[in-house]
Amino acid sequence: MSISVPTPIPDFTLREASETDAPLLLEFIRELAEYERLSHEVVATESLLREHLFGARPAAEAVIGFRGDEPVGFALYFSTFSTFVGRPGMYLEDVFIRPRWRGQGFGRAMLAYVARLAVRRGCGRLEWSVLDWNEPALGLYRSLGAVPMDEWTVQRLSGEAIERVASEFDRASGETGLTDFALPGRSGPAA
Repeated sequence: MSISVPTPIPDFTLREASETDAPLLLEFIRELAEYERLSHEVVATESLLREHLFGARPAAEAVIGFRGDEPVGFALYFSTFSTFVGRPGMYLEDVFIRPRWRGQGFGRAMLAYVARLAVRRGCGRLEWSVLDWNEPALGLYRSLGAVPMDEWTVQRLSGEAIERVASEFDRASGETGLTDFALPGRSGPAA
């Protein structure tokens, strides 16, 4: 059973997402994509969310915000590592509040919760990306003290591009069944 965590906002609580929340998380993701004008990019399914958020090797965590019993938003985040800082970090993939609930501090409270987790986990950074036209979000982030990383640009490999680059390793090493030797409990390559 998940425990609700109170926030500084009356009647607004947070709860760690569980596998049974996959349909709700997918709803939120689709609503976020619509807001960001990126609905055409959503290929996530409930099954994929269950596997990658709650399966044997969870890739991320999520928290859901509730006003009373009504789910109003979510935040999804995962661990990173900074070689320069020499410490773990946290990346906030998404924070989303449904439109009718915006402007009440819920997004800020969710971001503060993720920041608290990052501090408690010894993270040296909390980072995220924001679309350059999203002025309400940019204003919130500046008010929190976030600074833009203008000297950096996001790079991405996906679809055919990631497959093509990955195949370079297979061709170069003669391997077609790469062992993920970084997984705990799995044996690495023979020495």
